[in-house]
Parts: sequence; C-alpha cells; structure tokens
Amino acid sequence: MNRKGCFVAVALGLALLAAGVGFTWGWWASSGVEKDTAFVVPSGSSLTSVARKLEDEKLIASADSFLLRAKALGSGDPIKAGEFLLPAGASPATILDTLQHGEAIRRFVTVPEGLPSVMVWERLMAEPMLTGTIRVPEEGSVLPESYDFERGETRAAVLARMQKAMADTLAELWPRRAPGIVVDTPQEAVILASIVEKETGVARERRMVAGLYSNRVREGMLLQADPTIIYPITKGKPLGRRIRQSEISAVNGYNTYTMVGLPQGPITNPGRASIEAVLNPAKTGALYMVADGKRGHVFASTLDEHNANVARWFAIRRARGEM
Repeated sequence: MNRKGCFVAVALGLALLAAGVGFTWGWWASSGVEKDTAFVVPSGSSLTSVARKLEDEKLIASADSFLLRAKALGSGDPIKAGEFLLPAGASPATILDTLQHGEAIRRFVTVPEGLPSVMVWERLMAEPMLTGTIRVPEEGSVLPESYDFERGETRAAVLARMQKAMADTLAELWPRRAPGIVVDTPQEAVILASIVEKETGVARERRMVAGLYSNRVREGMLLQADPTIIYPITKGKPLGRRIRQSEISAVNGYNTYTMVGLPQGPITNPGRASIEAVLNPAKTGALYMVADGKRGHVFASTLDEHNANVARWFAIRRARGEM
C-alpha cells in the first residue's frame, strides 16, 4: 500500500474510532434529566413508545438515538410498567437500566384503626394519584393498615386489597378463637370488635373491654355503648357535640341503649388487635366501665362498684372545670 493509501486507511480508522467513541459516549453521557424526575411507564408500553415519551418530556434529546444505542449497548430485558425516579444527570444508559431493573415508586394510603368506611372512601377519593371512582365500602370490610399503590392505579384496586386483607385476617384468626365466646360468626366478631375499637384506644384494655361486652351479651344486658348511638347519625364520623337524650332513646338497628345484643352491623372498621381481643377476651367478671381520667377506664363487676367509680370520675371532671 502506498503512502497515500496508508494515510486514507489511517484517517478512516480514526474516523470510525471517533464515531464509535462518540456513539458510546452518547450512551453514558448526561441526558436531559436536570433534576430528580418521576417518569411513568404506562402498562403495555413498548421501548419505542417509552423512548418517544422520554423525548416528549425532554428527558432525552432524541428517541431515535436512544433506541439505536439501547439496541446496540443496552440490556435486552423488558421495561417495566410503573412510576420510576430518574436521578438528576442520568445518562440514557442509566435511564434504560432504571426502567428495566429499578423499583417502581410506591406511595401509601393509611387507614387508621377505627376509621369508618365513609372516611375510608373520602381518603381514597381525595388521593389525586389514584384513578376511577368507588362506592363507600361496606362497614367493617376494610382492614386498617398502610397500603402502597402506584401513580395511576385505580381506587377500586386499592380498595380490593384493603378488603382482601380483612377477609384474610378473619380467615386466619377465626379458627384460633377461644372456646365459649359469645360471637358465632366472623361477621359477629367484626361487629363486636368495632365496638371495642371505638370504646378504647388503649391497647392493654382491648381484651378487658371485649370481656366486659362479652359478659353483657351473655347476660342479656344492654351493651350501652355510646358509639352505637352516634353511628346512625354520622355513619361513624365524630358527632362534634354531646349526645342528646332523644338520641339515647332512639330505636334503630344500632342503638345498644334501646336494644339487647349486637347491633345489626359494624360501626367502624376494627383493627386486627380488636378482632383478636374479641376472639380471645379477658376472663373477667366486669360488667361496667367508666373513664379513669387518664385516657383509660376503670372496671367494675357490680353496680355499686360502678357507681363509686362514676362518682370519682365526676369529681375529676369537676376539678377540671368540665362540669
């Protein structure tokens, strides 16, 4: 090969090397991700459609260039649907790897213990990253817990997980119930647990409160649980005022001041601990309880003991200026 031919060959080789370096450099160099950015891959998306979406959102300079480099230099693994966090300065290589192997962003909606279904509905409907509409779920059908979801997921899908969690919990706990308890079905257990949930927020009291109400059911006594008065009025939301005498004497399927036995349905969504308490209540002779002034209750097995406890509670309230 003459000198001119050698020069041409060297020049061509250098040009090809430069092109190769440039091609590879473009794959690893920073793209248009100027700050940490959430990027959504819709379900069923192809790599081509995702590349176009990345270009439209100005996260890469060119969809065609991205696709060419992805096929030559990237992994052949499929991309995943979901929402992903692309870090500031991410290269096209990092973007592809994130969409193929990264963890989708998970968000959470929390149902606290004792949240009634109408407020579960409000919480789900107010979550802007969920889609679709739902009806107010059946009372007592949702297990209080934190649930994760992805942006764009349907409210119906999230609610279904909440209700499945309750069904699974009942299926787990019901076979382990203590012998001789007063509830005959899982639904009755949820009903009584919903009263326990509303009557005490003190964890150590749950089994005691469950034992007290179990005794009352067994003795055929009125349960006289104030939250059962409120439920038909507000569907479990706070009443915001004192209960009226007319409401105490109201006859309906929930008011346990005017009916013997359990209400016709739950008055809230009870948590796992309250369900466990009802299925394994404390062995106690207690039939009465009243607040102790320390956010808990004091229990009694006779009316005389109870009246003395009530007198002490009233004295505490008078000392606080509440009466």
